[in-house]
Amino acid sequence: MRSGRTRVKVCGLTAADDARAAVSAGADALGVILAPSKREVTIGEARDILSYVPPLVARIGVFVDAPDGFVREAIARLSLTAVQFHGSESPTFCGSMPIPVIKAMRVGDWFDPAAIEPYHGSIAAVLLDTLVPGVDGGSGKAFAWERVAAMPAWAPVIVAGGLTPVNVGSAIRALRPFAVDVSSGVEERLRHKDPMKLNAFVAAVRAADAEDGR
Repeated sequence: MRSGRTRVKVCGLTAADDARAAVSAGADALGVILAPSKREVTIGEARDILSYVPPLVARIGVFVDAPDGFVREAIARLSLTAVQFHGSESPTFCGSMPIPVIKAMRVGDWFDPAAIEPYHGSIAAVLLDTLVPGVDGGSGKAFAWERVAAMPAWAPVIVAGGLTPVNVGSAIRALRPFAVDVSSGVEERLRHKDPMKLNAFVAAVRAADAEDGR
């Protein structure tokens, strides 16, 4: 049984004002996408976005099968807290990183937790995202949470994929994750977060925790 409050990660940030709004709303972690995406930013842009982030808020860089050198450059220049891999990165590659790794796994008609086992000892957490053919992440589509069987105790679970202020409470009650990850669900329009939606999302997470006594 998971204990403690559900952490909130706001991903796909493209502007410093949005990063500040996410922190103000109560986000525990901020994510910048350094891979081909509708919300992709350069390392230089990411440095500006994260420039006013308080030291106790986590900074996450998102990558898809990026070269080792590029990942390490981003870690150094952005003072990343962790990296999030959405490609076919091997356990060996993940284990070679100098900071904690979040490995994304896709959930389709079903998800077998055994797929995570090869990464035991190489990653710090697993992120469950929706399987959409041809899309590495950020699809804005939720998966059927009830299709996920019990996860291994060693892998903290982060739930992503189509979360919004309206449905995040249901996701938390269904999966009891360590954290939830939101991007399009708190946007005013593509690449621009909505402060009201950010506040509503965090409030919904806290309400779900309160219902469960956390």
